[in-house]
Formats: sequence, C-alpha cells, structure tokens
Amino acid sequence: QLVESGGGLVQAGGSLRLSCAAPPSIFSINTMGWYRQAPGKQRELVASITSGFSTVYADSVKGRFTISRDNAKNTVYLQMSSLKPEDTAVYYCNAIVGIARYWGQGTQVTVSS
Repeated sequence: QLVESGGGLVQAGGSLRLSCAAPPSIFSINTMGWYRQAPGKQRELVASITSGFSTVYADSVKGRFTISRDNAKNTVYLQMSSLKPEDTAVYYCNAIVGIARYWGQGTQVTVSS
C-alpha cells in the first residue's frame, strides 16, 4: 500500500534519496519511518518522523541520513549521504495510523566498496 522508490547501486561515499508515498486512503498518519533488513539480520529502524516533525535516528546513521516528510503529499523521504557498504539492505517504508501499521514492498540499496 505504500509505494517506495529511489533505491539502487551506489559507490561508498555516494548518496541516494528514497521516497515513499501513502495513498489518499491512508490518512491521519502519525509516524512514518524507514526500516532496513540486511541478509541474515533482523529488520531495524533507520529513522522515523512524526506528523509534528520530531525525528529519531539509529546511531549508525546519525549525521549521514536525513528523514523528512510532506504531510500534504502523504510522502516521506530519506536522504542518505556518505553511504557505507554496511548500509546495504532492503529498505522498507512504514506508516502508523492509530494501532495500524502499513508497509511498503521494500527497495534495495546496495553500496559497493
């Protein structure tokens, strides 16, 4: 239900911008966020942002990634800079509405050394 875009292959030190749009049928979204899952690892929170624009970041991405959102467009973005090979994972968008959670299909980010 959430549509992600922007993944791809990039060299270490490069940048990528992920986007995630929620359909109009999903409204009053509280928190939107990005998670990632690397092969053989558990899915982990990368960053989240509330409707009031409060943000949370994983320690591993602080200072390199920036999350933002456009409430009018129901869209959340993740600007990723200074990418490292360990950032390689499938990135999933997430939206919380009350007790409901919505997920995107995931987009692959691969960082080559």
